[in-house]
Amino acid sequence: MPSQPLPTRSYYPYSNNGWSFPSPTAKLKSMATTTVAKVSFKEQMLQAREDAIIQTVNRLLSEKGFDAMTVDEVAASVGIAKASLYKHFPSKEDLAAAAMVKVMQRAQRFLQDVAPELAPMAKLKAVARWTMEVQLAGQMPSLPSQNSSLRNTLMASTDYMDGLMDVSDTLGGWIEEAKTAGLLNPQLPAIAVLYTLYARACDPVLEFLKTGGQHTDAQIVDLVLSTCFEGLNAR
Repeated sequence: MPSQPLPTRSYYPYSNNGWSFPSPTAKLKSMATTTVAKVSFKEQMLQAREDAIIQTVNRLLSEKGFDAMTVDEVAASVGIAKASLYKHFPSKEDLAAAAMVKVMQRAQRFLQDVAPELAPMAKLKAVARWTMEVQLAGQMPSLPSQNSSLRNTLMASTDYMDGLMDVSDTLGGWIEEAKTAGLLNPQLPAIAVLYTLYARACDPVLEFLKTGGQHTDAQIVDLVLSTCFEGLNAR
């Protein structure tokens, strides 16, 4: 989950923010009347190539970051011509946006699989743990905090923004539940807690500790999780 762009709409799942969603019945009726189109072999090959491109971009963004990654490098890593790459993604920014959409979809699936019976704080900790594990595994894209062209591309991506809002809504609901239960500092604005959780996805402390070689990945996650939720005060 990225540090930018941050949510620009209300993330509270039950707020009166004017959003409109189809009823489950309407959705089922729509699915029942939808004809599944056969995908041609050519379309399958194009999709497979696009998936390979996105996987490569995700890896390079994790290893090098957006500024150091080049389109030539992506094309060479995938084994296709640069012109062929541009048929799928017209710019470097579009490449990064596609990778971020995949990450956001992965985050959505993770949130959907979190056990609903868990306490809200346990859910938030599970999310923080997952984001750090993804980063340590080299699967979390690294984006610059300030890049107007990339930010504009992300903001213009419906898939990315809808995913970001969905994730923010879910986390925002858990944060409010935790505050209501007296498990979170009531003086902390919910939005600050949300951004703190997002920051774990790009926390440099993880890489510093990993480079030191004194701790396993699991130990690193536990250490950073402790500082995030329990703080630095002696108990």
